[in-house]
Amino acid sequence: MTICWACFAPAVTRAEDRPPNFVVIFTDDQGYADVGCFGSTDIRTPRLDAMAAEGVKFTSFYAQPICGPSRAALMTGCYPMRVAERGNTKQVHPILHSDEITVAEILKTKGYATACFGKWDLAKHAQQGFYMDLFPTRQGFDYFFGTPTSNDRIVNLYRNEELIEPKTEMATLTRRYTDEAIAFMRKHKEQPFFAYIPHTMPHTRLEASPKFKGNSPRGLYGDVIEEIDFNVGRLLDAVTEMGLKDNTYVIFTSDNGPWLVKNKNHADGHLPGDHGGSAGRLRSGKVSTFEGGVRVPCIVWGNRHVPAGQTCDSIASTLDVLPTFAALAGADLPSDRVIDGADIRHLLHGEFDKADPDKAYFYYLRVHLQAVRQGNWKLHLPREDEPVGAVEFRRNVHIAPADRIGFDSPFLVDLERDPDETTNVAGDHPAVVQALLKLADEMRSDLGDYNHVGKNMRFFDLEGPRPTTPPLPVRPKRGTK
Repeated sequence: MTICWACFAPAVTRAEDRPPNFVVIFTDDQGYADVGCFGSTDIRTPRLDAMAAEGVKFTSFYAQPICGPSRAALMTGCYPMRVAERGNTKQVHPILHSDEITVAEILKTKGYATACFGKWDLAKHAQQGFYMDLFPTRQGFDYFFGTPTSNDRIVNLYRNEELIEPKTEMATLTRRYTDEAIAFMRKHKEQPFFAYIPHTMPHTRLEASPKFKGNSPRGLYGDVIEEIDFNVGRLLDAVTEMGLKDNTYVIFTSDNGPWLVKNKNHADGHLPGDHGGSAGRLRSGKVSTFEGGVRVPCIVWGNRHVPAGQTCDSIASTLDVLPTFAALAGADLPSDRVIDGADIRHLLHGEFDKADPDKAYFYYLRVHLQAVRQGNWKLHLPREDEPVGAVEFRRNVHIAPADRIGFDSPFLVDLERDPDETTNVAGDHPAVVQALLKLADEMRSDLGDYNHVGKNMRFFDLEGPRPTTPPLPVRPKRGTK
């Protein structure tokens, strides 16, 4: 009798047979055209360009106009207007309610190791006085190495919930976040993992390490992007060296458009002294619902199902990350709430013919619905020059005066022909205008607008009736505490 010893061998699960790994690299204020393959001529990004050549480049990928809301959208798969916040207010930067469900929490149900490396910004927009019980470690992440919020003045660095370096040296952050992420992936390479890397840079204050500082023709801003590019390469190399490329999705994108107030005369970033980025031909930048404020570079790389050298022009956004990762991991979505994003596995895999032709994207600034896109058509809704619903950005000093405008009537743009958003073609396409106005009305009913709370806006702390208008926090008058 011949004994089949292989029958008694322990089962081995190959990496490609496990649920896929996910790595999300999320930069801060990097403009659409601040990558070579998206049009930059003065910032060198060889690793990102190679990533696009080996993967899928998304040309109509959207985030939110500013950083806190973008993080809320990515984590929950929902428009920031929809998510519940502590105390039921609608902050400029959401204070994400503990009963909201993050993508990390969903992946944990399938045995994922989860970690966050960088800027959190969902426990209060402050380096001190934030809510520790809303830190990443309380929102589905096993491990955190990063900072509570933006680096406007300082960065306090935490490991998990312990402050390890007050006022840390900012020039070290891009490398150190990457070091920690690689170490995490190596530690958990035998199980599925989710590594979320929301970089501090290129949000100002800008800093680059000595290896990169002073090297870019674009000045310090270029130095910072080139250092990010180098460290993206380190992450991709680590995934490859561990033999995990065929079962790992790596997504690179940004949280919003360029911070034009950091550029001379609010111009698109191009001077060596400019500390903000460039949106290229796209109009305006951060804190704007023109394309330059919300359309961001996006590249997907890695998994054996991701084709090389493909470009996807279909609408996609950070809202889609949660439902897509859940589907790929075989996890269930919450059934007790609306999720705005959609499963876009087909787009990641190059099956662009399966894109939903009716998919719409809604442009909110704060609690104000300002525009809607479907296909190549984008409709700016009528609004005042200083819209009440955009408070605290009613008088929007972040963008150039030419973009601080209102619309007396619907302003229709064909984004394929007019990415600059300069020509109103509403009179030539009345049916398109009516269809987009209908979509806007449906969204107002479902989610709301500055003067209306939609039926599916979430409030988890209510003791009385639902508010009828979005509950904006009361700001103290000048001269008072």
